[in-house]
Amino acid sequence: MSRAIHASFLLTLGALMACGPRGRTYELRGQILAIDLATETLTIRHEDIPGFMPGMTMPFRVNDPALADGRTPGDLVRATLVVEDADAYLTAVEKTGWAPVEAGAVPPALGVDLLGPGQTVPDQAFVDQDGREIALTAFRGRTLALTFIYTRCPFPTFCPLLDRRFTSVQERLAGDPALAGRVRLLSVSFDPDYDTPAVLRAHAERLGADPAVWTFATADRASIDRFGARFALTIARNPADPLDITHSLATAVIDPQGRLVVIHRGNTWTVDDLVGDLRHAAKER
Repeated sequence: MSRAIHASFLLTLGALMACGPRGRTYELRGQILAIDLATETLTIRHEDIPGFMPGMTMPFRVNDPALADGRTPGDLVRATLVVEDADAYLTAVEKTGWAPVEAGAVPPALGVDLLGPGQTVPDQAFVDQDGREIALTAFRGRTLALTFIYTRCPFPTFCPLLDRRFTSVQERLAGDPALAGRVRLLSVSFDPDYDTPAVLRAHAERLGADPAVWTFATADRASIDRFGARFALTIARNPADPLDITHSLATAVIDPQGRLVVIHRGNTWTVDDLVGDLRHAAKER
């Protein structure tokens, strides 16, 4: 989705979002790399957005499907980006030119087979927020909700949204006798160079994550990329800039036997959706 940025910038951004009016608008200039009419998103490699975030590549939702009509990869565009506390979208998209899309600009497939419902999820070694080595199989015997994030993600409808939803799921689990103690949450960072155990631990504390329920973990880049690809997660890094990360979203439910129940791609799923999936998987134990 995006480009990891310096912590001081995030502090500034947090202040802007907390103190400024809702619905701040910014001019966005860039090139369309991909179009997904089903999700009404345009993947745009954009220039720096002064006062908000540096240039990066990420999908943007349009608030009107007509804004995506007639667009093609390669279009150079000027757009209006609206950023709210928990949402962001484009309200205007104007074509200003066209240029060929550079090779490697779109996240590539990694040539691995996607997991399907009922298949056993391959084991994967991680390091958690306390610096301990853990394996995915350590969660066997409990239903698991798994998602992928990185802590410096600046866009409110991507990783921060997944964090908020997992926070709500954690609250729901605590008040549900049928699920309390039977479900675990796992957030896996694909930015191991920055998201060290200490950073993940601080991030978990800010979110109020109960370590008995919600684990944060990471692994080396190659392992995370290949593991995530099994869930249809795409991650691309710019070789010229190790902080430049483009990614999609994937959230999965795994049953107590380690079998995949469902994968939610993107961010259209709700807390009710995920809790329902967890409840169904827990009953099948």
